[in-house]
Order: sequence, then C-alpha cells, then structure tokens
Amino acid sequence: MTLEATVSMGWVNTVIDAAKNLGVPENLLLETAGLPAGALSLERWPIDFITRLWHAAEQCTRDPGFGLKVGAGVRPASIDAVSFAMQSAATLREAITLVQKYQRLISDGGRFQMIPGSMGTWIVYHPRQGRLAFSPHQIEAVLSAVVSLTDWIAGSAVGPVRVQFSQARLGPLSGYREVFGCPVEFEQAFSGVLIDNSVLDQRLPQADPQLAQVHERYTTARLAALSINSASVPEIRRWLTARIGPVLPRRTDAAEALGISERSLARRLHEQGQTFDGLVDDVRREKALQAVADSTSSLPEIAEALGFAEVSTFYRAFRRWTGMPPVRWRKQNTVLL
Repeated sequence: MTLEATVSMGWVNTVIDAAKNLGVPENLLLETAGLPAGALSLERWPIDFITRLWHAAEQCTRDPGFGLKVGAGVRPASIDAVSFAMQSAATLREAITLVQKYQRLISDGGRFQMIPGSMGTWIVYHPRQGRLAFSPHQIEAVLSAVVSLTDWIAGSAVGPVRVQFSQARLGPLSGYREVFGCPVEFEQAFSGVLIDNSVLDQRLPQADPQLAQVHERYTTARLAALSINSASVPEIRRWLTARIGPVLPRRTDAAEALGISERSLARRLHEQGQTFDGLVDDVRREKALQAVADSTSSLPEIAEALGFAEVSTFYRAFRRWTGMPPVRWRKQNTVLL
C-alpha cells in the first residue's frame, strides 16, 4: 500500500477518453480540474488528482450518466497488467480474486470485497478517498466497470442479478437499466454487484493454467516494483504534514498504512538517509515557522497544535531549530514580512 492513494494512468486516460467522446477537449478538462502542467506525464496520479478530474468532467459534460459511460468504456488497457492475469483465469470468481490481489496496480483508491451467499455473491466496493470527497460518478464508474470487465472475460453478457449503491440516484433509472440490465437500488448499506454463483464458478473457455502462472509472475513483479517505490521520503513527509496535530502520528501508524512492518519502514527510510522521528521533527519545524510568523496564533496555541505537551518543550525545540526563542524570531520575521 501507499500512504496516499494513487491511481494508474490507464484509469485516468479512460476518464479523459470518455469526456472526449462527449465533446470535452482534454485541455479544457485538465484546466477546469486545476491540475498542474505535466500531470499526464506522471506514472501515477494521487487520488485527489483524479477526484478533481472527475469533478471537472461532471462540470464540463453535465451528463448525469457520465460515470456509467466511463465504466462501460473500460477496456483491458484501463486496468494495466491485471487484465492479463484475469484473461487466463479458470473462472470469473478467480478473475475477481486476482483483481482483489492486484488492485493496487489499477488504483488503491478503494478495495473490492466478495461476500458469498447460497445463490449469489456480492462484489462490494469500498472507496478510499483522499482529502477530497469522491464524486458519486466515481462509484458508478467502478460498478459499471465490474460489469464491463466480467462481460469481457466471459466473452458474453454476464448479467448481474442486482446492483445497489450507497448513494442517491444521479440520472434517469433507464440509464442504469441499460448498463446493468437488472434491478438497481439506491441509498443502500453498500455499493455492489450481485452475480449468480453458477456464473462465477463456470469454467471460462480461455482458461489456461500455464499462461495463468506466467501472467501471475509478471503481475506480482509489477506489484513488487510498485511497493518498492512506497515509503519514499516525500510521500511520508506529505503524510505527516497532513496529520501533525495535538496527537502526533506514530511510526506504527505509518507502517500500518503502508502495509509493512515498522522494521521495514525504518530500513527503507535509512536507505534514504532519514529516520521517522527526524521527518516528524522536520515537519513540525516547518509548521512551527509558518505558525509563529502568523501573529494571530499565540505561542501556547501553536505548541499544543504541534503536539508539544509543554510550552517550555516547544521553546527548546524552536531554539534548536532557529537559534533563537520564538518571540524574537516572530519580531524579526514580522519586520521582514
């Protein structure tokens, strides 16, 4: 895992292409989203980037069925190497299990859960949004994509038994029926697709155990390469910046968020010439300088906001950072400002 959810460019391009098909130019979409120049050259996007893209697409297209159209337009390229592993799976259930296993390659902005029943199995989607609230179109796109991909893997229309969303309906009910071909309910306990067990467990015609092993080795290697790039100093610094407060984030919290041990986290930081405590100190210093320069906050308030139990402890830390007490530093920098 990563401290901040990210998404593959395959999924990003699927959203952009769907907007283009509705007459929205790529440059207008990116400009409306307020994304930085060169965003499309990144290997992966922070989840908040694509959330901004979704909100921009919603604004530019004004199409209540936009999310459904994005999901219906999903192709193998949309889900990166995961499509190869799915294609050689023995059954649809096994293919969906592979999506669960390699979800990060597509996006770690959510996870899938399978809840089996006597007649059918729910494929439930649990979103993991960033600082920005997801557009409801994002959720609709995911469930629409589940149906598109299962149809693609099976080679024919699978036809879910039922679909439900935890959110309210966005457009005409006919649009949902056209995409899912089954009853659709809204404002339910969870968002998911119910598929008959006999469909999930039917052997797929293109199943190939030997090819499946090749694809799984390749996909596992891709996932491992992505994991190596996690726990980077910039990533942890951003995570700390968002969480430094009266209660300081702990190394165990960061390790748990990354899905690795504390020892592994310490080792990866050591390889980059850093320690977790050192990064916490750096981020507190940056926040302290910003807060002290802002004369609207009292020093005891700043100390508490940065997790210092005593004001005197904050004073000592500030002197260590700047070589002078905060009152004098504030006066000097207020003059400079």
